[in-house]
Amino acid sequence: METDLHELLRSLRVWDTELPGFDPAEAPEEPLPLFARWLAEAVAAGQTEPHTMSLATSDEEGRPDVRTVMLHGADANGWSFATHATSRKGRHLATRPYAALGFYWPVQGRQVRVRGPVALASPQESQADLHARSTGALAAALVGHQSEVLGSVEELGRASEAAWERAQREPDARASSWNLYRVRPDEVEFFQGDAQRRHVRLDYRRTDGGWLKELLWP
Repeated sequence: METDLHELLRSLRVWDTELPGFDPAEAPEEPLPLFARWLAEAVAAGQTEPHTMSLATSDEEGRPDVRTVMLHGADANGWSFATHATSRKGRHLATRPYAALGFYWPVQGRQVRVRGPVALASPQESQADLHARSTGALAAALVGHQSEVLGSVEELGRASEAAWERAQREPDARASSWNLYRVRPDEVEFFQGDAQRRHVRLDYRRTDGGWLKELLWP
């Protein structure tokens, strides 16, 4: 089995298609406009779920954890996502309010990495963000208990069915533990892959005087 896995991994190829170019000299002075442009280009290129991202946090002992979540917005206040305060990532952020985000758009060989301190939005903003989403998102939030031990799949089914009924009946229902979080980046890196491994890495770092742009070796 181990040999088969290694052979499978060696057989895989990446970026077996034409990739876009990227001239860092034409990049804007701040990272947000470039992120918005790359996201729009990923959508236009047919990238599946381009708004999903890896979210890395760490517990009180500094042990890292990572999972895939959805980007809820990006503006001057930061890159935002949401979760239950009682979830594993919610508990991590309460102890260590710092996180890293990773976007990967393989159809264009692009990555964006974001990291910085995390701020908690107000309860009003958190609930408004939740209610702007789908009925399914509200139902999932109403189920709650995220990251807790589940007794059975049947238990989840009963809770989910009740939550869906409530979400349809009460579209403004509150999920009290649901929080909107914002990562205010200290650093944002843009990575453009190249089939000949001459990858372009442009790093933005926040300074007292604004954003500093630097190229990094691939």
